[in-house]
Amino acid sequence: MHSVAVELAGASTAELVGALSMIATELAKRDAPESAAACLELTETLAAATDLQESAMAGFIGRVDAAGEHARWGYASPKAWLRSRLGMRDNRAKDRLALARQRHRLPQVAQRLAAGELSFGYATTIADSVARLDDIDCAQAETLLLEMADEGFSAGKVAAFGSRIRDVIAERDGTEDAPDEDTRRGYAKSWLTTTRSLDGGRYVQGWLNPEDAAIWDGTLAPLAKPAGLDDRRDLGERTAAALSGVLSGGHKATKVTVICDLDTLTGGNAPARLIDGTPIPAEQARRIALSAGVAPLLLGKGNTPLYLGWRERFASPAQRQVLEALYPSCAVRGCEVPGTLCEVDHVHGWALGRSPTDIDQLTLTCGWHNRFKHSRPEQIQISKDRDGRYVYRLLPPADARPAAPSNGPPGDPALDRAA
Repeated sequence: MHSVAVELAGASTAELVGALSMIATELAKRDAPESAAACLELTETLAAATDLQESAMAGFIGRVDAAGEHARWGYASPKAWLRSRLGMRDNRAKDRLALARQRHRLPQVAQRLAAGELSFGYATTIADSVARLDDIDCAQAETLLLEMADEGFSAGKVAAFGSRIRDVIAERDGTEDAPDEDTRRGYAKSWLTTTRSLDGGRYVQGWLNPEDAAIWDGTLAPLAKPAGLDDRRDLGERTAAALSGVLSGGHKATKVTVICDLDTLTGGNAPARLIDGTPIPAEQARRIALSAGVAPLLLGKGNTPLYLGWRERFASPAQRQVLEALYPSCAVRGCEVPGTLCEVDHVHGWALGRSPTDIDQLTLTCGWHNRFKHSRPEQIQISKDRDGRYVYRLLPPADARPAAPSNGPPGDPALDRAA
């Protein structure tokens, strides 16, 4: 057991976080009291303290976001940093980032959260509700949603009212969304609905089953990659441009990759899978094969496919097909960019003459991490998993600030990270 002695008024932020980390570590080791009544009271007290911690964390995350510090550590976005390095689930990372980004526009919410007068759940609900409003509408919505919270409405009710506020504003501005079809349809059949907007555009909403989704990915994903380093479009904009190209006929043939045994194609029951890991029943795999044709992969020495050596710098389409089957996502651990949207990377750098264009010297990385690896190779640790696939691990920058002195034991990882 470690002792904690901190003068609250004179302690630095790092010292306070370090002390809090030690207390939380010790608390987590304790068994719950026998009294259920005591546990109820302790839970409420601890939840209130956790909300105060979330207020402080929102300030930290906001500073990281504004300064772009996550990029220096190899993460394409603050959300990627929260998910990969801190292990947050998508919704948790989204909530915290929304609060961090909106708190400067929500002075009442920020003040009451920091004072312990508003829960984190209400705060994130309001932050998410105003994210797409201008400053004037945001101020009015903040007052209305706080009044609902004060009147005892649940966070879910506040979220529903916040959604209604957005709908009313969208109707006022002529930007209302297409009606929600999800609750009226199942997921066995694909469907799409389109609604024309006032300026002649169209809102598109729908659902694709796994088979149709595979065709979508095989057609649009290669066309939706960034056009170059100066391409500032986000993924949604690039996907829309890719779809427009397909509809106008300016696209290549659709490609669907299904991984299965030969026995499956000849009548067996072993399931197949798509390159993203989605399982496909044997019967469905045979149906796709009948409609799309079957293209075998040529294997080289040691059952390793497709060697091109140093004569070719760029991977062949067949090599890319193999890599997409091996790597469902970017090779950087924690990065979730699908392999179909990634670039082929020479593991040891083709330009240096160290890595030939052979399948066992190639992997897939997203555009962000491909450029990051080239510019900061010292922050990439390369290894292989038990299946022989390359795994890239991000390392801290060399000038990362060392841990501040604390009352904890030397080398305490919790305090090192907190500082």
